[in-house]
Amino acid sequence: MQYYPKPVVRLIRALSRLPSIGEKTAARLALHILRAPRQEAEELALAIRELKDKVRLCSVCFALSEKDVCRICSDPARDASVLCVVEQPADMTSIEKSGVFRGHYHVLQGVLSPMDGIGPDAIRIRELLQRVDRGAIREIILATGTSVEGEATAAYLAQRLAGLPLRVTRIASGVPMGGDLKYVDQVTLGKALETRHDL
Repeated sequence: MQYYPKPVVRLIRALSRLPSIGEKTAARLALHILRAPRQEAEELALAIRELKDKVRLCSVCFALSEKDVCRICSDPARDASVLCVVEQPADMTSIEKSGVFRGHYHVLQGVLSPMDGIGPDAIRIRELLQRVDRGAIREIILATGTSVEGEATAAYLAQRLAGLPLRVTRIASGVPMGGDLKYVDQVTLGKALETRHDL
């Protein structure tokens, strides 16, 4: 990198901090941006700035939103009594693409991982339990991934919700073990939601 001018080096270093972007890929991206028309580079810079300025977490479900309450939580046509619990916003997007689910969501913003120091207070479990306490929910679908952490999170939530006057289900087979929901095709994910089962 010592052969590049300082602004290029700065961009390479910034890009290489992104997930799955190594120094070589970051250098290719930086040089592409340098060669691109100025308007294209400015659109990229504006999109990043707008993302940071305008996107926040929904105050109800913790999905990504431009407003205080996201479009799904504010949609009166959706069934607010059925809540699908997912790990990340990308998981919610995958379920939405399946076109099967018409309820509301709760995004945990992570999974339990004691080895990494992530306990129940580090993700949105307290907020989920507060939503349940309000009494309007009749079913919770646990749609965490099938990784060890996802399964542990689902088991923990099932235990915390046991004995409450609501149905707790887990998405059914069809999602491969160890797979992330964002990589599962819509047909498989739709079938997994349709055939969910009680825990």
